[in-house]
Amino acid sequence: MSLEARLNALSAALLDPKLLRGRGLGNEIGFYIFDYPPERDPDVARALPQVVRTVESEGVQVAVVNLYRTVLGLLEARGYLDKALALEEARGPAALHSALKPLLTPEKVADAVAQEAQGAGLVLLTQVGAAYPLLRSHSILNNLHERLDQVPVVMFFPGTYDGQQLRLFGLFKDDNYYRAFRLLPEAKQGASA
Repeated sequence: MSLEARLNALSAALLDPKLLRGRGLGNEIGFYIFDYPPERDPDVARALPQVVRTVESEGVQVAVVNLYRTVLGLLEARGYLDKALALEEARGPAALHSALKPLLTPEKVADAVAQEAQGAGLVLLTQVGAAYPLLRSHSILNNLHERLDQVPVVMFFPGTYDGQQLRLFGLFKDDNYYRAFRLLPEAKQGASA
């Protein structure tokens, strides 16, 4: 299935009553991955507002949580954003990552995401790639389980997810992650995406 076809089917998939219940038949959590080729990130970003409008027109409150903006907000709230930018410029991204690690723990980020998602019937996580390497996808999902276990969560993931392994940008292997379901099938290898 092409990315265009998957994007066209996205609203209907998000409105599926099984997804909106937030739990599967085996009581598994309602976490989903919508993976796509990273170079198609602008296409996904352009399509998402219409998808959200369609879903909300059916009475579902959607929280779109931009993980990159969430990280910036956490840094700004603590007065570290300007310092972080200066540190990165002076000492590079490795020094920045090391300095921010205690401030941006997966637990703190998951708390911020849960706060942004309060009252929503569906949570869409975006800008996962922009938040890398400060955030790891599997860590955020693992920490959201206890915070959003009754609300369906869809992570828009620029890379691949095979049901066990997340590969950001198709390059960086994250730890194995088994709890999420693929929202829609990805394009087959060699097929036009």
